Amino acid sequence: MCTAITYNTKDHYFGRNLDLEYSYKETVTVTPRNYPFNFRNGKKDDNHYAMIGMAYVANDYPLYYDAVNEKGVGMAGLNFPTNAHYKELASAKDNVAPFEFIPWVLSQCANMDEVRALLNKINIANINFSDELPASPLHWIIADKKESITVESVKDGLKIYDNPVGVLTNNPTFDIHMFNLNNYMGLSIEQPENNFAKNLNLTAYSRGMGGLGLPGDLSSASRFVKATFTKMNSLSGDSESESISQFFHILGSVDQQRGCVHMGHDLYEITIYSSCVNMDKGIYYYTTYENSQISGVDMHKEDLDSASLINYDLIKGQQIKMQN
Repeated sequence: MCTAITYNTKDHYFGRNLDLEYSYKETVTVTPRNYPFNFRNGKKDDNHYAMIGMAYVANDYPLYYDAVNEKGVGMAGLNFPTNAHYKELASAKDNVAPFEFIPWVLSQCANMDEVRALLNKINIANINFSDELPASPLHWIIADKKESITVESVKDGLKIYDNPVGVLTNNPTFDIHMFNLNNYMGLSIEQPENNFAKNLNLTAYSRGMGGLGLPGDLSSASRFVKATFTKMNSLSGDSESESISQFFHILGSVDQQRGCVHMGHDLYEITIYSSCVNMDKGIYYYTTYENSQISGVDMHKEDLDSASLINYDLIKGQQIKMQN
């Protein structure tokens, strides 16, 4: 399962935790402007916005988990089992396969107004990448520097929600996640007052008791609440170091540790990687489960007018700086 967030200081940031029981050997992947996208609806786009993100590259095609384009629009797909429902081909719509939804949007859109206009014409079609790689059940968070939305293709059709908290996890549907926040309106960053019974001498015996009741389990509904509370109350300085450090701390509040979510046999869900992209500068930062040091790739240090994908293998081994 996964958690994605947006975060703003002086610059704007977008990223996610990818929580799975195994890795697909994903890489930080830059798609330059002249890489030829051959979409399944017949459209070919070999001159588009460049993008950087995390992808599994299959047959020289970037299957992006999350990415940000050079204009500062970011997008991530998160697991959405049982709820995701892809449609049959529709003649009056732009039929887009789930695996190409991220490049379809990021290759064309420079802001959220353009994203919304594109979504008015889209049909997320039930098209597999290949027999070996069937369509994954997903929903998506899309953001620019001003706002974010959630996109869900369900049985009732394509749902587009304003996302005022800039957070997305997995099931249930986004509207239920937002309604569930009502159950936690009593939480506070301040120490609580005694509202239980005025004639009882009740005192706050520990710091942080204003947050009693904040979920701490690893379910997607609980992670949505905790990530939202942490993000919405988070304070950071404006420097790049302070901003990305705070971003990774927010994601760290909902990361997954090996052994806590058993997937059967000897498989356990873990946070494979955490990412943070500076949407203004096009820098993709990440950590992995074994490597807590922040690594980065700057898309603007690459030849963005080339026609070939640029891939960086993840640095997975722990980087320890000895001081003596």
